Amino acid sequence: MTVERGVRLMGGVMVLISLLLAHFVSLYWLWLTAFVGLNLLQSAFTNWCPAMLMLRAIGLKDANCSPRS
Repeated sequence: MTVERGVRLMGGVMVLISLLLAHFVSLYWLWLTAFVGLNLLQSAFTNWCPAMLMLRAIGLKDANCSPRS
């Protein structure tokens, strides 16, 4: 898995979790959905988001990295 795919996976999971929490706990959890959406939007223009740092730290590689011999 690459960093880019990991970011999309984390974003999707966070949106689904926040929607479930908004339905069962409190509508204030929709703010988490808005935060994730805004973060994904800005990362589309800047190619950077905080999740990328975490995913690189656990060993995921960028999609444009070619294998080294």
